[in-house]
Amino acid sequence: MQLPKHTLAQQVVKTCLLNAIKNIVISPGSRNAPLTIGFTGVDFFNTFSIVDERCAAFFALGMAQNTQQPTALVCTSGSALLNYYPAIAEAYFSNIPLIIISADRPSHLVNIGDGQTINQPNVFNNHVLFSANLEATQQQLQSNTSLIQNAISIAKKQQGPVHINVPFNEPLYDLVDEFTVTINLPKTEDKNDDLISDLSEFKQLWSASKQKMILIGVNTPHTIDPKYLEILANDDSVIIFTETTSNVSHNAFFPSIDKIISPLNATELDNLKPDILLSLGGLIVSKKIKSFLRQHQPKHHWVVNKHHANDTFFCLNKHFKTSPNTFFKTFVSDYKAQKSTYKPYWSNIKTERHNKHQDYLKDIPFCDLKAFNTIFNTIPNHTNLHLSNSSTVRYAQLFNLNPTINVFCNRGTSGIDGSTSTAIGYATSTKKPTLCITGELSFLYDSNALWNNYIPNTFRVIVINNQGGGIFRILPGHKNTDNFDTYFETKHNLTAVHLCKMYSFEYQKATTYETLTACLNNFYAPSQSPKLLEIFTPRQLNDDILVNYFKCI
Repeated sequence: MQLPKHTLAQQVVKTCLLNAIKNIVISPGSRNAPLTIGFTGVDFFNTFSIVDERCAAFFALGMAQNTQQPTALVCTSGSALLNYYPAIAEAYFSNIPLIIISADRPSHLVNIGDGQTINQPNVFNNHVLFSANLEATQQQLQSNTSLIQNAISIAKKQQGPVHINVPFNEPLYDLVDEFTVTINLPKTEDKNDDLISDLSEFKQLWSASKQKMILIGVNTPHTIDPKYLEILANDDSVIIFTETTSNVSHNAFFPSIDKIISPLNATELDNLKPDILLSLGGLIVSKKIKSFLRQHQPKHHWVVNKHHANDTFFCLNKHFKTSPNTFFKTFVSDYKAQKSTYKPYWSNIKTERHNKHQDYLKDIPFCDLKAFNTIFNTIPNHTNLHLSNSSTVRYAQLFNLNPTINVFCNRGTSGIDGSTSTAIGYATSTKKPTLCITGELSFLYDSNALWNNYIPNTFRVIVINNQGGGIFRILPGHKNTDNFDTYFETKHNLTAVHLCKMYSFEYQKATTYETLTACLNNFYAPSQSPKLLEIFTPRQLNDDILVNYFKCI
């Protein structure tokens, strides 16, 4: 075993080892050589080399998203570190544990004009749970160990990103054969923080109401016990709205929220207004449900979330800081369903919308909406589905997806910058097939995601290429002008074909419904390399078809 001679590097590596931090994503550099030598020299660690730091961070985020355990990131000093920031912000708002370990110059070499230096301590303070700034002196041995351990413990317990900044003096490449540091981790007691207080007051309010709404946002698959949702699904006074990213399903639930709300008039919106809103999960995609609940605020808005409560609708009055299962175990004990016309009425509306949805799709020409419908009808069971932001996740909201599919999307910051990298990171840490569906701007923006050696042959990418940022054609603005085409929609003629050739992806393309159907017949079949399917849709037709869709339903 070869290890770095640097004491600081040994401290970081050994503390990660003692905490069973298994996956380490490293971006090549010189100042981080002691860390790289240490992590690659210990057989316990799974190490990955990703050159582009922005892609590396999203790759690590995807791994942590799947394992629900911290993934460590290691980079050199200077601007390399700043490329982690988009993924760090996403991890912060999505409660995904990352351990950022940055190499740095010692303090006497900072702000004197030395190369590859920035002010690294506390650089992420607004978007990390903890910053550990280590000292490059032997006298700080115990203090440094405590800081490293605190950072790792917080990432694990609070589920979010932490930053460990490690300054190294030269020489950087000296080796030893075994650890020369002794680290004694403090004993910790396993405290059950997932507790809940008396719910009798809230149960009484709930029982007295004839109109209750449950809204489930981003949610990790298989975390909410179905038996609790089954009880609530059988209550006629409860509507359960679910987003595509909620990963829960039931025939009595209301997916495709926008289909329900978009066509409603003022009277119907008043009738939909709940007395009590119970929110579960993370951030909400649907702008229409946000607008509705902000304008038709419930008397009570309760949030069940172990980490934080977002006052998304400006009427929050109770945060149950616990897990949904712990909450429901008490909340639905001795539960009595209420007689009400609330859910039966809106269930009829849901059926009407579904029928109109199906009728509309039969007659439209090939377009984004038709392509998504075709794709979602053919995804194999038990696929891990990663959706990019902007148009892709919003189109997905219009469809009832196969309930065996696990759905993910970077909704913490809702950026387009790392969707493919996240999906690939996820794919490397699971044996199940992973599919990434993305718009071409998001894909091209993150094209360095393909620049790594870890992509499994089961990985699939579908790129919807409508030659620009199609979502901007739906938003208010002056379409079909040079200014709009250049600065908003970003019209282009680029394709993914040459990237696929460079990165050894099997490439297919579809330009019609017939060619798309033909491609999908073998797209998911086993192969010797990952596959990418690029679907070309009419840029100037997609927005009109979508606008008319909402008018039709």
